[in-house]
Amino acid sequence: MLVGRFLFIALACISLIFPVFGYNYSLAEDGGGSLLIYAGAASKPPFEELAAAFSKKTGVKTDVIYGGSGVLLSQLKLSKKGDIYFPGSVDFIVKAGAEKLIIETSEAKIVYLVPALNVARGNPKKIYGLKDLLRKDVRAVIANPENVCLGVFGVELAEKNFSAGEKAEFKNKLLTYVESCEKVANAIVMGSADAVIGWSVFEHWNPEKIETVKLKTEEISRLSYLSVAVTTCAKEPALAQKFIDYMKSEEGMAFFKKFKYFTSEKEAQDYAGGNKPAGGECYKVPEMWMK
Repeated sequence: MLVGRFLFIALACISLIFPVFGYNYSLAEDGGGSLLIYAGAASKPPFEELAAAFSKKTGVKTDVIYGGSGVLLSQLKLSKKGDIYFPGSVDFIVKAGAEKLIIETSEAKIVYLVPALNVARGNPKKIYGLKDLLRKDVRAVIANPENVCLGVFGVELAEKNFSAGEKAEFKNKLLTYVESCEKVANAIVMGSADAVIGWSVFEHWNPEKIETVKLKTEEISRLSYLSVAVTTCAKEPALAQKFIDYMKSEEGMAFFKKFKYFTSEKEAQDYAGGNKPAGGECYKVPEMWMK
């Protein structure tokens, strides 16, 4: 009798602190678990801070692998390990969906990107448009179009704006293809290139070293966006979804705003100066641009 009364009182006390019905599960109460995340390098500066904040808030360990989106997609496909895929552009989230590597109902748009030229602070070579990349005194770099979203956009811009002769000239004068968005930005920081085809946000990754030159509205083919999804091989899909919910929250989006990512399509369109397609079908890179 006394035991029963004690249990009743104990349960009543617990219910006052944690109501049994309608209990609002808080991020702060996860208290464990781990997530393996594949993240395109286009999001690295804000995402490093976001993942660290999520871990501190929840106690959940976040192991993040950064790199070219295509390489990460191959790694996910071959290893069948990983909870979240967050590539550097819409093109690769579309590919992941087509290969059934993500739970498509979990996909969420996070931020938008606008292609641009990036040069050294002060623009010492006076580079103002894509055609300036053809100059003999300009060392140019783009990302590898086979595996990096930014490389796909770089080729698409060249195909749209250069003549057949100019395309061949540009391809031949490229110093190299680099393997991630981070390495594209670092080509300016390290002084190994005078200009790169990058994203407008690169300037805010390292404002002392990098300056963004906006492309003319008519030069831009389309905008990109970063989309995230839970993988079909996720060991902890519910926890992965909580991470994505955190990314979309006001607290999570603040990390992207800090680095001047566009958090709405309207912001990106206003910056680009026109009504451009956002995303769309995967761009097929012509064979001449492949290694």
